[in-house]
Amino acid sequence: MRNGLVQLGAWAAATGAAVALSWFGVHAVLTGAAFEQPTALPLPSPATTGARPQPTTATPTPPPPASSAPPAGPSAVTSAPSAVTAPRAPAPTTAQPSSRRPSPTAAATTSSVRSYPVPGGKVALDLRADSASLVSATPDPGWQMQVWNGPQWLRVDFTKDNQANSVFVAWNGHPPTVETAVR
Repeated sequence: MRNGLVQLGAWAAATGAAVALSWFGVHAVLTGAAFEQPTALPLPSPATTGARPQPTTATPTPPPPASSAPPAGPSAVTSAPSAVTAPRAPAPTTAQPSSRRPSPTAAATTSSVRSYPVPGGKVALDLRADSASLVSATPDPGWQMQVWNGPQWLRVDFTKDNQANSVFVAWNGHPPTVETAVR
């Protein structure tokens, strides 16, 4: 019996020493590493002058037109830009306009990113036909931010001292609605 207790004590001491040694090794490595939260890029918005926030729509930048100029001859300088011509417009047709509507799956996948500035920060939301998701929430300097998610809703709060301003989004069986509360 005594021999078993001695072995158990030796095993516990060796295990404890191994755990402590590995913890201090990992702790030394992680102390030097910088783990910061990612920062969101600020969205352009009007100055927060107490006016009601207006949503803005992000639009993608169209790609530049393709060059249809033939390649330059051997005597051309390679650093000189080639001429760019505009693409030709399609020939007019006599067909009747189509009355085709987008399919439900296409309508459900289209989205629109909108920015909602409130005193204390900005919230960017991806609003779809049947849901919404948070793209970014950026607090102003000195403000704190907190985000709550539910299956059919989303809330972002910006707080500082005794001030609290919120952006609420709900889409429970209807298209997303966005409300801001400035308190």
